[in-house]
Amino acid sequence: MSSLFAGFTIGLSLIVAIGAQNAFILKQGLLRQHVFWVCTVCFISDSIALSAGIAGFGLVVAKFPEIEWVARWAGAAFLFWYGAINFRSAWTNTTGLVATGDSPKSLYKTILLCLAFTWLNPHFYLDTLVMIGSISTQYPDPLMFGVGTISASCVFFYSLGYGARLLEPVFAKPHSWRILDTLIGIIMWFIALSLVA
Repeated sequence: MSSLFAGFTIGLSLIVAIGAQNAFILKQGLLRQHVFWVCTVCFISDSIALSAGIAGFGLVVAKFPEIEWVARWAGAAFLFWYGAINFRSAWTNTTGLVATGDSPKSLYKTILLCLAFTWLNPHFYLDTLVMIGSISTQYPDPLMFGVGTISASCVFFYSLGYGARLLEPVFAKPHSWRILDTLIGIIMWFIALSLVA
């Protein structure tokens, strides 16, 4: 039980940080656009990476640093592009919750965006494959530790996606939505710069 609890708390502490993926989930939750699928893609991606990390794939990443280098530069380019879209949306939005610069996307495009936010982020690999993988070896039951970390991902992603609607009254105002878009743009550009700095 201690391994399960440790996995849950450590997994939750790593995932709650405000990042590109979480900002995207929050925005989709506020717009009520493909929330289930966004949360599910993030959860399945996390589950795959966490399982691989605990199984020892982190050693492969350490042996082939090119994987991290490609993810770093591709991720930075993607985040810079998406940050620019959010800045444009903040500038043009005058309608409140449904942002004029952010018309509803198809499920296909939304899933592609979600996959990019996840798999083009080098921190994703470091947290799941390397960090969680190495921490899991310190516990007597790595399997239960893994179950704990995966459970934390499940609870967090679906809570963030579906809990975002509680903020709808605030984001019915164009001013609030502009602030959110601006903050998301800043976060995206800050992470992009930190990746290549």
